[in-house]
Amino acid sequence: MAREFPSPNPKLVLVIGVSAVSTASILVRFSSSNPLIIAGYRMALASILMFSLAISSFHQLNGLSKRDILALFGSGLSLAIHFGSWTASLGYTSVAASTVIVDSSPIFVIILSYLLLGEEVNSREILGIFISLLGAFIIAFGHLSTGSIFGDLLALIGSIFLATYLIAGRDLRAKLDLAPYTTFVYGIAGILLLLSASLCGIPLSGYTIKEWGIFLALALVPSGLGHNSYNYALKYLKASTVSVSILGEPVGASILAAILLSEVPSLTTILGGALVIIGIYITVSSRSS
Repeated sequence: MAREFPSPNPKLVLVIGVSAVSTASILVRFSSSNPLIIAGYRMALASILMFSLAISSFHQLNGLSKRDILALFGSGLSLAIHFGSWTASLGYTSVAASTVIVDSSPIFVIILSYLLLGEEVNSREILGIFISLLGAFIIAFGHLSTGSIFGDLLALIGSIFLATYLIAGRDLRAKLDLAPYTTFVYGIAGILLLLSASLCGIPLSGYTIKEWGIFLALALVPSGLGHNSYNYALKYLKASTVSVSILGEPVGASILAAILLSEVPSLTTILGGALVIIGIYITVSSRSS
């Protein structure tokens, strides 16, 4: 007997979520603002958006310990570095390479969990990590002569700090609902990014309507619609299904980049990207099982 799903269908919502997140890199490319400004206002506006959904749950903050509060700020700092470095990477490397590398965060979650928390790593996970790292090496090797390797490195930093964000927030998510958690973490990240921009002498105002439209679109579509779609789907679908489906982002982003930016990935990016995605699939499906 086929399983009945509620309305809206979580599988359809998941497809919408992947499509929404895939627009992030394209929206960043359409902007002429500094990466710190783009990422900062994306996070700040997303925090304001989530605030309206979190009002009834703010009482949960009263139960947090000092360690939890430090973890909350650590999570926000990690998210700020993630978005700041990844957004900057799109100015130096291709959309395909940037999104493939930054979406390799599940690999670093397992590596950091092993190094910092002593969690066991099985042979299948080691195989997946090796394949993904081989793919990343192929992408970087193909960019040695083009200067794009700096962008690849920024995307790699973004991936590592996305992993630290996920690890830092793992215990907090057991104590806080999604809305209050993201309200504060997005808010901390936004403040840190905008403060960094100000310290670097980058103006915080004076942007055109087009730029503000891009900042708002980033907050609403990939951050709001995209990530909340994932969390809705998690309520009804296996975590492994949702985790693996997120690998559709580099594919969707690359297709949009080819159509809207006339940016066709190089052969080494396609080959390396395929290996990274295969490696992540092996690793995620192993950890989920």
